[in-house]
Amino acid sequence: MEIKSLRRNNKMKYLSFISLFALVLSGPTVQLKDSDLAIPQEMIDEINRVQDSWIASSKWVGNMTIAEAKHKASTISKPRPFPAKEIGALSDYLSIPASFDARTKWPNCIHPIRNDDLCDAGWAFGATETLSDRFCIASNGKINIVLSPLYLIVCDISYDDRCSFGSPDSVWNFMKNYGVPTESCLPYNVLDTDEMCPNSCWLGNDFQFYKAATVNSFNGTAAIQAEILANGPVEVIFTMYQDLLSYKGGIYKHTTGDSLGTTCVKVVGWGNQSGTNYWIAANSWGTRWGLQGYFWIAFGEGGIGKQAVAGTPYIKGL
Repeated sequence: MEIKSLRRNNKMKYLSFISLFALVLSGPTVQLKDSDLAIPQEMIDEINRVQDSWIASSKWVGNMTIAEAKHKASTISKPRPFPAKEIGALSDYLSIPASFDARTKWPNCIHPIRNDDLCDAGWAFGATETLSDRFCIASNGKINIVLSPLYLIVCDISYDDRCSFGSPDSVWNFMKNYGVPTESCLPYNVLDTDEMCPNSCWLGNDFQFYKAATVNSFNGTAAIQAEILANGPVEVIFTMYQDLLSYKGGIYKHTTGDSLGTTCVKVVGWGNQSGTNYWIAANSWGTRWGLQGYFWIAFGEGGIGKQAVAGTPYIKGL
């Protein structure tokens, strides 16, 4: 009862803050209604008319409403309690290439795009996808597993409220302190997220937990790039605007539409096109969205690249 009450109170405080924040940003403009289309056709037309950096399409977003879109931006942004790992010597900075893609360097370790549509828990997917890839990279392919985001959704109650919202800080601490079982042990679609934290795999066999040995934050572009080069993908948080829902290709730059909140994704690399630097990010909206589930987003857009978080896999004994 106390846990449920705490969740309700935290949720109400968060939603009140988001409502106030949206009101301040909107100024004198008409406020969005939850029943409004998230991406009306006139918005698609405007995006494609006023800029040539990226392409917008209604193919994926369809008739999604504002209320449904807000669920895809359900991450709480809080200061990270993890030690910051800064870039080292000047030679490290100078050795960072103009482009890099972890999918090319570790093709067997960067796992397929996921779809969080049942719960829209990007904070849990970004974290488990990042740590899954890193287990494979750190073990030279010997530990090639996909971790269960569902376990984080139903078991980590420190700051999170199941599908309503969650925090990357919380889930990385949880993965460090307790660990996570695999997706095959606890698949995303087999449990009702209102159920209590399970004590065994869905087929009844015992859990095997995979933990992060250490967790660090990485501040600024160079530190993030150096970490990806050395150890693999990282998780980032950024502000999500309406127009991202319509992304089909190119280098995303916020063009029109309101902020829906913040979300988390896995970043696997970066590149440059026509003088514009961009991050290569893996979303968790399935392969029908964007570039088969990936997207390019300009450095600094929505605050992306200011800070990232990732953990070192705990491999001893596995």
